[in-house]
Amino acid sequence: MKILDIRESRERCAESGWFAYDFILAGQVEKELILGLKPLGNLTYLPMLKKPFFKVESNYYFLKGMEKDDYIRVAVHDKHRSELEVVKTFLENFSS
Repeated sequence: MKILDIRESRERCAESGWFAYDFILAGQVEKELILGLKPLGNLTYLPMLKKPFFKVESNYYFLKGMEKDDYIRVAVHDKHRSELEVVKTFLENFSS
């Protein structure tokens, strides 16, 4: 999946030591991508919702978003910002 931009998120969580970024994607988040995120951590996927929601939790970062959106929010612990590159590389190399 091609990443067009990475922007600081409007969600403020810095006071707790976490920083959030929106990974703007070239396409929509589809079910195949959501299920393909499992190697990044513990996946929660709620496909029964009107707008299906997902979250992936790992030790130092988490991802969340909704199916059909064109971005994924990634939050990372301040001392582990290098994990952003792990997520970025994973997304860029993902193919369904």
